[in-house]
Amino acid sequence: MSTLADKNTSADASKPSNFLRQIIEADLAQGKHAHNHWGGSPGDAAHHATGALDPARIRTRFPPEPNGYLHVGHAKSICLNFGLARDYSGVCHLRFDDTNPEKEDQEYVDGIIDAVKWLGFDWKDPDGRENLYYASNYFDFMYRAAEYLIEAGHAYVDEQTPEEMRANRGDFGKPGVNSPYRSRTPAESLARFREMRDGKLPDGAAVLRARIDMASPNINLRDPAIYRIKHAEHHNTGNQWCIYPMYTFAHPVEDALECITHSICTLEFEDQRPFYDWLLDRLGEGGLIARPQPRQYEFARLNLTYVVTSKRKLKHLVDNGIVSGWDDPRMPTIVGLRRRGYTPASIQMFCERIGVTKDYSWIDYGTLEGCLREDLEPKAHRAMAVLDPLRLTLTNWAEVFGSDSHLEACSLPALPHAPEGEAVPERHFTLGCEVWIEREDFAEVPPKGYKRLFPGNKVRLKGGYVIECTGCEKDASGNVTRVLATVVPDTKSGTPGADSVKVKAAITWVGAADCVQAEVRLYDRLFTDAQPDAGGKDFLELLNPDSLKVVTAYVEPSLANAQPDDKFQFERFGYFVADRKEHSAAHPVFNKITGLKDSWAK
Repeated sequence: MSTLADKNTSADASKPSNFLRQIIEADLAQGKHAHNHWGGSPGDAAHHATGALDPARIRTRFPPEPNGYLHVGHAKSICLNFGLARDYSGVCHLRFDDTNPEKEDQEYVDGIIDAVKWLGFDWKDPDGRENLYYASNYFDFMYRAAEYLIEAGHAYVDEQTPEEMRANRGDFGKPGVNSPYRSRTPAESLARFREMRDGKLPDGAAVLRARIDMASPNINLRDPAIYRIKHAEHHNTGNQWCIYPMYTFAHPVEDALECITHSICTLEFEDQRPFYDWLLDRLGEGGLIARPQPRQYEFARLNLTYVVTSKRKLKHLVDNGIVSGWDDPRMPTIVGLRRRGYTPASIQMFCERIGVTKDYSWIDYGTLEGCLREDLEPKAHRAMAVLDPLRLTLTNWAEVFGSDSHLEACSLPALPHAPEGEAVPERHFTLGCEVWIEREDFAEVPPKGYKRLFPGNKVRLKGGYVIECTGCEKDASGNVTRVLATVVPDTKSGTPGADSVKVKAAITWVGAADCVQAEVRLYDRLFTDAQPDAGGKDFLELLNPDSLKVVTAYVEPSLANAQPDDKFQFERFGYFVADRKEHSAAHPVFNKITGLKDSWAK
């Protein structure tokens, strides 16, 4: 039986290369991780030494904090980390970085798990074992590692005030000043650290700091804090702890315990890499973690135009009712994109297409929309919808068909471009004497070049008959309330007489007899500015007042059986989805995903 280790070093050659793939392929070619052992679960060096050779050729991780909903930037990281593991016969862990006791929430944990699964990924070993972990389950080891650092002379308890620590840290042009507590003996610091652990000191009274170099040009190496006092209940460990590790300390320890080979993060952590390496070097020297130890690699975060991804700013939009919730279809959250109608395939395509670099750049939102169109074009069933309805009456219907109640059966392809060899599915509807058309498809006095309905002009009702406009009716205010026309006999689409009358336009319509009334939500971009929170801008002043318009529309009867999350192309308007929360047969609700082309393109 073949194993993951039997596979070739290189991934699928069709995948675009990037610097991370090149690093991984070089590591695999050199056998850098070929002798890694995996104890079957996270653990220290002794635990993994008892395990077999790791069947995963690489291990990556996606480590979100469970303090909010994931957004499109996280989607890039998910696709990158899980995608690399998939392509190189590895495993990607899902790890909740729940080291902050005051911000975690089970709602967010559940939402993150659902988002990753929806995007098409899992976190299983080759033997089917789940690799879903919580950083808080490593608190015992982190404390043990902290005591080791103290005993080895690499850490000390500092009792300066936060203001004193900040002042003594220095800046980019001035070296830091040693804390008066830096010369404490390991025994003194260890005793004080245990008092911190035992709850004998209040919040903010002391921190544990790494002893590195207060004159380092990298400020992150100027004795960074690695443990703080926080008397707060933790969602997982309860009140067991009143000291908690800082993220910069916890993150490399978590990677080491999980035998992560390639720790991939965004560029804002680049300056933290020297501390990441320093810490793992010290723990490796003490025999606490397995070697070779993890390596950190950074890539440029996703900057998407017309979007803000700050959790604080997104929360402001939710809390102040500017949007309906975290899953509002205008939000850049994964739940928002999903409700808007984006597909896992389109998001994966987008993340692959924009690539992975170290260069700071902006990606146009139209690129994401283009990937969605590309995904839905061959598989979204077509339908006609009238979003701004105007009634049209065919005044000679009874004369031509013998009765005003006669309904003429019509059909059109549901998928015009069905795969070769497959039957083209059809949708069926009827044409009667009363029809709904788009208000913009009639002009009593047509502008130059107008080819749709105006008195004396002929058009085709798509999939139906040629009609000739004879006039209109108006209300007391002069508004057109009804268009009048006559049907031209023997011109039905698909019949021998269909081409007997030449017309310059075909318009979409729905029959009044069998159409379905629906609520249609016309979503657009949430902001009018391409970079709404850049350069000190007030993002609230750049909200798009037209980001949502709700209309009562009529859609063809083929949509009567639409299920939540079903996606369609409304001919001439774009792609729409049956709302996954509020759509029902009794009250159909369709959300606009995107138009047929980029209406924001310059």
